[in-house]
Amino acid sequence: MTEFQVRIPTENEAAERLLLELARCAEVTPLTRGRGTALVLGGARSGKSSWAEAQFLDREAVDYVATSEVPDDDPEWQHRVALHRERRPAAWRTVETMDLVGVLASGDPWPVLIDCLAVWLARVLDEVGAWDATDESWREPLRARVAALAAAVAETRREVILVSNEVGMGVVPSTLSGRLYRDELGRLNAAVAAAADETWFCVAGIPRRIK
Repeated sequence: MTEFQVRIPTENEAAERLLLELARCAEVTPLTRGRGTALVLGGARSGKSSWAEAQFLDREAVDYVATSEVPDDDPEWQHRVALHRERRPAAWRTVETMDLVGVLASGDPWPVLIDCLAVWLARVLDEVGAWDATDESWREPLRARVAALAAAVAETRREVILVSNEVGMGVVPSTLSGRLYRDELGRLNAAVAAAADETWFCVAGIPRRIK
């Protein structure tokens, strides 16, 4: 019997390979309207972020808007963020902010990639006190933030791709906070999709336009 030795690629190599494959895919299925606004949805490891990045690989300058914080006590999350940073072109500018409305209203000429709305929402829910609330007082501030973001997407003159997670296709979360987050993320995605020029969905690394 012939013996085979299988080499498992490192996570960095796997990420680079995925980006190359998705870049080839992007040559076949690019954003069809050219310049404007687009929302890209997908589940975990669906390829949504890599495909969104591939759309801007030919640009000299891009604003990459990172919505997450990097806790000192979470090495796994630090590793994930590091992988994202490593695969971005050196000319891209990273902007760490929650002020997505301000970014979209800016007159800066270069494109914007926002990754991701799911993390932005989690932090907004923190800010409005949704997790530990004993009443519904957090809902109105949240609706105002989501409405302002959707309006900014509709009105921006910048070329923008927004990335978000699709979490409504799995099992119903067993916790109240999990159900709250799933429902509010679904509402946020729907509001932004309605405002964007295009909406795309990634499954197993394959992007498809749904709007």
